[in-house]
Amino acid sequence: MSSFLMHLPILPIIIPLFAGGLMILLKEKRRKLNTFISFASVLAQLAVAVELLLYTSSFLEVEWTNNIAVYLLGNWQAPIGIVLVADQLAALMLCLTAFLGLTSLSFSTALWNRVGIHFYPLLQFILMGLNGAFLTGDLFNLFVFFEVFLAASYGLLLHGSGSQRVSSGMLYITINMVGASLLLIGISMIYSITGTLNFAEIAAKAGALDAEDRLLFETACSILGVAFLIKAAAWPLNFWLANAYAVASAPVAAMFAVMTKVGIYALLRVGSLLLPSGAPAAFGGEWMFFIGIATLAFGALGVLAEKQIGRLVGYSVILSSGVLLSALGMPGVSMTGPSLYYLVSSVLASSALFLMVELINRIDHYESALLSVSMEAFGLNEEEDSDNNAQVIGFTVPSAFAFLGIAYIIAALVIIGLPPLSGFIGKIALLSNVLKLNNYEISAIHTWLLLSFLILSGLAALISYMRTGMLTFWVPERVNRPKLSFREAAPIVLLLSGCVLISIFANPVMELMNNIALSLDEPFLYIHAVMQQQALQGAH
Repeated sequence: MSSFLMHLPILPIIIPLFAGGLMILLKEKRRKLNTFISFASVLAQLAVAVELLLYTSSFLEVEWTNNIAVYLLGNWQAPIGIVLVADQLAALMLCLTAFLGLTSLSFSTALWNRVGIHFYPLLQFILMGLNGAFLTGDLFNLFVFFEVFLAASYGLLLHGSGSQRVSSGMLYITINMVGASLLLIGISMIYSITGTLNFAEIAAKAGALDAEDRLLFETACSILGVAFLIKAAAWPLNFWLANAYAVASAPVAAMFAVMTKVGIYALLRVGSLLLPSGAPAAFGGEWMFFIGIATLAFGALGVLAEKQIGRLVGYSVILSSGVLLSALGMPGVSMTGPSLYYLVSSVLASSALFLMVELINRIDHYESALLSVSMEAFGLNEEEDSDNNAQVIGFTVPSAFAFLGIAYIIAALVIIGLPPLSGFIGKIALLSNVLKLNNYEISAIHTWLLLSFLILSGLAALISYMRTGMLTFWVPERVNRPKLSFREAAPIVLLLSGCVLISIFANPVMELMNNIALSLDEPFLYIHAVMQQQALQGAH
């Protein structure tokens, strides 16, 4: 195996780490160089993520055990040393994260990279933390990478100043600190019982625990499960999300769309590895199903009541978390593939809508005036920015409306789950699979609860997005002359193109998701790949 392939799993972590550190040393005055470094870093991460997905999915041949890349940090063999593990699920999440990073970075170059300091480094550190959380093979480093991307997100949430950002940011920080404390408690309990924090060794030891230790172990797993649910924006600790995401700057909110899915990933990862030990009830099962239903109901009510578009998209993120939690709380593996498809679709559409929030607000006189005041406060004006925004989609109201209106309709169709786009395909796959499960594995109440809430939440989203669209685009008294630069339009096009592409190629994409689900249902492949990875001779 070539040395390059051997080091692939570490690259998504060290690339943003060094890029962010270098840009801090260069300071804000080297803006053009920092912009170049940022794009080079994100493009490199995307290339590595795609390559990992191709190798782990067997599209390219590689000498990895079970097509799983295991990287031994310091060349110490597991479970003594720290390991990074790239399987299909991790590679999929890496691709999604890098793609969102690219679109958010592109959008930020129109304005938001200059409204405050250290935007580029903080974005790189968020990417580093997310990538590390998806790749890590032990619990403590999962906590570490959680804190890395959360610490960076605190800074980016406040980017651009404003009292609303400060108040929402304090609540956001408080809730995440509660989640971090629970996570640390659960990790310490698991270490005291099993003597290890390596995912694979925990899975191997969990089934052999005696009755007393097993009770403590299951308690620790339950605490971990609660911490992951907080990260996943589950009810009742998700009341902060809509406000926080609505007041964040557009590229930051677009990046935040994937952060709630890290909790979903953690539940899937840890729960699947503990499957043979009989302990996954802490990470799934009936209790998670009902929490998902409650989250779905809360999100649907929020969507139905909300008229402000930023908060509306925030409640849509909660809605998607409810769908995923309730679907993954069903028994078996048949719901996992459609859930992953829905996850990708909802994240892409939500990110596109978050980017559109600022552009749509320019239609209103008050929001446009507020944006002008903010630009003046930071020494930005249209004369200075005209050179940067030389390529413009449209200066007239009809052309701006045409682009924003079409983009809004496409994104709304995906979020609502109407045909023919990916949101509909994901929901139909979930509904058809839950009806199959009803025949022999689950009670009728589970089936009809999920069916009812999926349909009713889609109806609530349809009503709210239609109402918001009509108030925004069909009321001429509120119309201002919005300007739309190429760098603001292109990321939205990329995100919505992703939704369209996974709709056109729904069969191969769903097949990939189902293969990932099957691999999660065979945790021995992951455990064997990690525990059998040998250190390189003479490489210490």
